[in-house]
Amino acid sequence: MLRIITNNFALLTVAGVGLAWIFPPAFTWMTDGSIRLAGQPLLSLALGVVMLAMGLTLTFADYRALAQMPRALLVGVGLQFLVMPLSGFAIASALDLEPGLAVGLILVACCPGGTASNIVTFIARGNVALSVAMTMASTLAAVALTPLLTGALAGAYVAIDRLNLLLNMVGIVLVPVVLGTLLNRLFPRAAARVSAGLPVMAIVLVIWIVGGIVGGAKAQIIAHAGTVLLATFLLHASGFALGYVLAKVLGLDEVAARTISIEVGMQNSGLGSGLAKTPAFAAQFANATQAALAPVPAAISAVWHVVIGSLLAGWWRRRG
Repeated sequence: MLRIITNNFALLTVAGVGLAWIFPPAFTWMTDGSIRLAGQPLLSLALGVVMLAMGLTLTFADYRALAQMPRALLVGVGLQFLVMPLSGFAIASALDLEPGLAVGLILVACCPGGTASNIVTFIARGNVALSVAMTMASTLAAVALTPLLTGALAGAYVAIDRLNLLLNMVGIVLVPVVLGTLLNRLFPRAAARVSAGLPVMAIVLVIWIVGGIVGGAKAQIIAHAGTVLLATFLLHASGFALGYVLAKVLGLDEVAARTISIEVGMQNSGLGSGLAKTPAFAAQFANATQAALAPVPAAISAVWHVVIGSLLAGWWRRRG
């Protein structure tokens, strides 16, 4: 059952977004801020749980291994934070996106890779170990790079509070990942038992987050459907294509190139949606309408990247 759910992540995401579109209230409670636990909005806690789940699958030996930075890993992470942010900025400029959409597109482009890429890499007969290492490395690097790159590129549209974005990244990403790793170290047997169901839990939470964003922004999506669908498609298509081509140009083999293509093309869209939805991020916009548009590109990108990634993985799997 677990394998069926994880292997059908793309289909489940599309189905979840479809249900959110038909009946938004089933999903918007996750993202509208109406539910708070310990003073924190449910959305932030859900993102933290997803990151904690990643941390529970890691050991401190995994962190030490990253220090060796084999060439494929270094190339992959480098392309992650080069190809996607520049593509996001170029697409936003070329399509003359409204400030809210432009900032949202750039923000998700500056996010790290998501755990869904590990599943897609497995289907594509890629290097799963490299995929997991890239996701981990890009997530850790994103704590500093996402605020810096977003501030530099999205600053052309809105003055980005990089410190606030950095603090959000530390609280939502770094602390839960490290805490999960620490719990794995202290309670390895319990962590191993819990880890078996973590991929499914992460998938369910991400679908609920994305569905909540889509359901809550239904009117804005209808008003900007053509533009936002085109912009997010071009962003992920560029990531998959350039990730593969540049990996091959840099001398990596076919399996590594496939893996890097998937890692570069698939973003942590749930994180992007969550960051754009925070009150502090929305407050940076002078216009509330533009602030409401900012989470939309990340929510739509969550659909595009799993659809493109799954189709590409199926094609590569048939090729062998």
